[in-house]
Amino acid sequence: MMRSMYSAVSGLKTHQTKMDVIGNNIANVNTVAFKSSSVVFQDVLYQMTSNASGANAATGTGGVNAKQIGLGVTTGATNLSITTSGAAETTGRAFDIRLSDQSTTNFFVVNNGSENLFTRAGSFYVDGAGNLCMTSTGYTVMGWQVDPTTGNIKKDTVSALRVMQTSNLTSPPEATTQANVSGIIDKNDKDVLSDNGLIKTLTFFDNLGYSYTARFAMKSTGTDGKYTVELEKILNSDGTTFYDASTQQTSDGKTVNVEDIFGKKETNITLGTYKQVQSGYFLNTDGKIYVGSSAVASKLLTYNDASKSFTCADGSGPYSLKQVYGISDAMQSKINPPTGTTATVTATVNAGTGVLTLTGDVTDYEIAFSTKDGTFSGVGERDTYNADGSVNKAGSKANTVTLNMSKLGNNPTQFDDITIDFSGLKDADNGGKSTAVMSTGSIDDGVTGKGKKLGAMIGISIDNNGLITGTYDNGNTETLGQIAVAQFANASGLEKVGENCYRTTLNSGEFDGIGVEISADGSSMTSGELEMSNVDLSTEFTQMIITQRGFQANSRIITTSDTLLEELVNLKR
Repeated sequence: MMRSMYSAVSGLKTHQTKMDVIGNNIANVNTVAFKSSSVVFQDVLYQMTSNASGANAATGTGGVNAKQIGLGVTTGATNLSITTSGAAETTGRAFDIRLSDQSTTNFFVVNNGSENLFTRAGSFYVDGAGNLCMTSTGYTVMGWQVDPTTGNIKKDTVSALRVMQTSNLTSPPEATTQANVSGIIDKNDKDVLSDNGLIKTLTFFDNLGYSYTARFAMKSTGTDGKYTVELEKILNSDGTTFYDASTQQTSDGKTVNVEDIFGKKETNITLGTYKQVQSGYFLNTDGKIYVGSSAVASKLLTYNDASKSFTCADGSGPYSLKQVYGISDAMQSKINPPTGTTATVTATVNAGTGVLTLTGDVTDYEIAFSTKDGTFSGVGERDTYNADGSVNKAGSKANTVTLNMSKLGNNPTQFDDITIDFSGLKDADNGGKSTAVMSTGSIDDGVTGKGKKLGAMIGISIDNNGLITGTYDNGNTETLGQIAVAQFANASGLEKVGENCYRTTLNSGEFDGIGVEISADGSSMTSGELEMSNVDLSTEFTQMIITQRGFQANSRIITTSDTLLEELVNLKR
């Protein structure tokens, strides 16, 4: 009777332990990445009342089994359901990560300041120091750092992932090294035909990430299939002049020849001829020009080569070349420059024909097209022509020319030279409208050599392999680190330490301090999701009922044993 009572007491104790485990499972039904446990019972020692005996051949009797009386039950083990994953819950937070593996034997490595612990609870945040940490505990998430020399991940000893350290908050700028021109040049475009030309701009970056805009003018040469392109100015990002090609001066007073930056300098080039006079003037067949609509002697104009203007027989005037021939203000200022400056354009009027010819030095390149189909032929040194219109010298032509920005700036490394590809241009009749545009980047992909400003971080993402990438407002992406995981041959041997964390034991195996990529066993990480508890409430409630019945039965054994013992005591009376 005493044995039965003690056995029942052990039954109460073990069933209470099982109820404790069930209660803990149910309490953590909504705990992120919680792994349920179960209790394993085992019987204890047995009292031997008689040993077993073998068969007796002499008497012909068989053997007898041993007589054993059990002494109760004890808790053999608590099994951790580590290989069963919980349901996925979508959060949408970039730093919420679910380990997607079949066996759930991968663990995040975190550090509490004194030792590495392991967890599957992937709810993280970035703390004030820029470290990736567990949301619930503040433990730092461990992983691999980026090699500052190569930019690749160094898969050596894990360390705290400081994803938003000062060096990661910005992405370095890149100087523009390539540009291209594409679209149509229309010979009937009034801007192309004008003295000022068709203005096109190219915005680019230096090595410090500052932006500049180069202004180019595309002009007709008067010869089919021939146009020129020249540099006018380079502007700062605020619109102020950084370099003026007309004065060959930078904003800080540095003198740089424009031909050293862009264009081939040639002298005494015909800039244009004007064979018609403006309304209000009359060109007679003898080449004489009159004010009015007919040849009236008192209105005869005489060209003064010194002043580059006309005087009238009636004493009126002077009449400028702009008034008579309609040349532009810009061209007029080059013929009659302000006091103290030198004229850069020579104007002559043929006394026999009245034709105005403008000549001067130019620094430009010639863009050539096939006169047959308008396709691009090349860009380079300008062709010159004989009096009969034949080509005197055909300059070498290529697809590209160079904007030598390295010649500018006080810092020799401030700028990189920019190779400009003109092969995307075409000469075509487009209703008098040119569509040519200048863009940074290679003509092939529009990206190579484009250049970038200094980038500020605008976002962080984590891919399926745990690679942490920063996104910047200049279009760059930078690798910031990689989350490593720990794998254990016997993950069930890990020891729970609370706070959703585990510690290694002798039976789980030690962590090597390096970790592995999540993809090593075909697993992955899913950002924006969390793994929930694997507690099955239906199973837990079933086990709770069974445990309650076992507890009640053991209670009844104690009660019955007590009744029998009481009867035994009463026999003495």
